[in-house]
Amino acid sequence: MVTEGEKTRDSNIELYRIILMLLIIAHHYVVNSGLINVMYQNPLSCKAMFLFIFSAWGKIGINCFILITGYFMCKSKITIKKLLKLLFEVEFYNIVIYGTFCFTGVTSFDLKNFIKAILPFTSIAQNFTGCFLLFYLFIPYVNKLIESLNKKEFEKLIVLMFLVYSLMGNIPGFKVVINYITLYVFIYCIGAYIRLYPIKWFFNKRIISLFTLGTILLCICSVICCLFIGEKADKKIAFYFVTDSNKVLAVLSSISLFLFFKNLNVKYNKFINEIATSIFGVLLIHSNSDVMRKFLWNDLLNNIEIYYSNWLIPHAILSVFGVFIVCLIIDQIRINTIERILFKEDGFVDKLIYKCKNTYNRLELKMSKM
Repeated sequence: MVTEGEKTRDSNIELYRIILMLLIIAHHYVVNSGLINVMYQNPLSCKAMFLFIFSAWGKIGINCFILITGYFMCKSKITIKKLLKLLFEVEFYNIVIYGTFCFTGVTSFDLKNFIKAILPFTSIAQNFTGCFLLFYLFIPYVNKLIESLNKKEFEKLIVLMFLVYSLMGNIPGFKVVINYITLYVFIYCIGAYIRLYPIKWFFNKRIISLFTLGTILLCICSVICCLFIGEKADKKIAFYFVTDSNKVLAVLSSISLFLFFKNLNVKYNKFINEIATSIFGVLLIHSNSDVMRKFLWNDLLNNIEIYYSNWLIPHAILSVFGVFIVCLIIDQIRINTIERILFKEDGFVDKLIYKCKNTYNRLELKMSKM
């Protein structure tokens, strides 16, 4: 563990975040390249089954990140500086990546697409970055709600949300329409509960290991079973039980993985912690836009053509690590140059915040005297 000001970061959790991002990139390797349509042409082939299992963990990874947020942020406060740093990172990559693609001829400049690129969010639907930014604003109010509840009331709230969002969402023919902001509140509350009311078995490594192994095997079995059922019924349902963040298996496996890594004994490792600072940046770069997805997975890595070769498995694994490493290097450069200059103590952002607060206080004082 390392202390940086008021922040304490555990290397086991940072390692967990790195692994989660690799799982999300693996998910994008398939779903963002169009490979999944090719795989469904012969879903029971060895290649297809490998990729279905290889890419099944994307939504589970997202849940895990929200659990981490709930676990740590339920005891923390959101500052303007934190929010500005998060927003700056999103806007930086939106503008730079779009500008780079226009400059290099990957895409042509279009005013509508430019406006879309510079906006931090364009809908409240399934886009993780946009929904997470908006959800971030709700955290102080969610924390106030949590603080007002006793243990039993908090447990009842979580059970109610689990029944509505998760359990009902697994009943065939029962339609549960969600947006990710409200779903993240549910997952966040679970993470907060683990922090605020630690049950004895949360720390039992044997139980947690079996729980984690069981949920992982169930996820794999669900994909395989759904492939066989889908083939007979002529339906594309391989990811039915893990395809969205509210699915029971997605929720349970994310909880088990979080508890497993939370109890993992990993000594403080500066290298791991430094890499983990770029996890959000890796996500923002490689899944930035439809143009980026096409350029990365189709034009550059040529996933669909590789699918028909004998190099599919090494290509998939090396592509995931390669994308991670390249994006990591890019984001580390940004952190150690632009971000370090703008967000240093008593730097530009601190001075701007100070001036804005003073202006607001003066206006508030004038209004009170009117």
